[in-house]
Amino acid sequence: MKTNNFFLVSTLFVLSLISCNKKKYTEVVEVPLPTAQEKITIGMPEDVNADPGSFLIDKLPYAYDALAPTVSPLTLETHYSKHYLTYTNNFNKAVAGTGLENLSIEEVISQLDVNNTELRNNAGGFYNHSIYWKSMAPGAGGIPQDTIAGAINRDFGSYSNFKTAFSAEASKQFGSAWVWLIVDKSGKLQITSTQNQDNPLMRNSVVKGTPIIGLDLWEHAYYLGYQYRRRSYIESFYNVLNWKKINEAYESATRKKYY
Repeated sequence: MKTNNFFLVSTLFVLSLISCNKKKYTEVVEVPLPTAQEKITIGMPEDVNADPGSFLIDKLPYAYDALAPTVSPLTLETHYSKHYLTYTNNFNKAVAGTGLENLSIEEVISQLDVNNTELRNNAGGFYNHSIYWKSMAPGAGGIPQDTIAGAINRDFGSYSNFKTAFSAEASKQFGSAWVWLIVDKSGKLQITSTQNQDNPLMRNSVVKGTPIIGLDLWEHAYYLGYQYRRRSYIESFYNVLNWKKINEAYESATRKKYY
């Protein structure tokens, strides 16, 4: 009888071990969340400082997360504190000790020798991004008001027609490019595009004018948030258009000519 009891207890013990082992291998393993040190830290735009130079870096009037979801916080931080900062520093180095450092950025852009690729690329990168930052604002978008609204209706028929034309121009671009709304020499609004860091103020531009809206189509402007969905980025751009600043730029452009 004792032998049978011992055999029964031993059998139950073995079965319990097998059951435990099965449970151990079928459990869901929890992966620990990254520590605070491992998480990506988003800085502040005001912490970005360019090297000393004649042309000052534009200070963003909004935080890195202010334009989300159109522009993700990490995208804006990388774009502003890395790409734009590099263009600014390189541009100041390129004009240091020359007569160009005493001119306005618009005068530099319109007068520079397009065969000087270092100056052309960095001056363009500095100026183009300045237009891009001013084109956007948090809580903006919607239908334009004021003088610019009348100009859009006059030259495109309606705001809806403008959006269709601007999106079409942006969507057909391949590679690194910019799409612009410009004021031409007659005061008319036109949509045009340029490659790399060129812009419509440069001597080599097919369509010349003063940019009042600039959409950056380089991959660093959208890829972290959209990957291959460039058209989604283009369509989202209208949600953050800063029509107040764009209207000011339009009124200024009709008074000043740099081309």
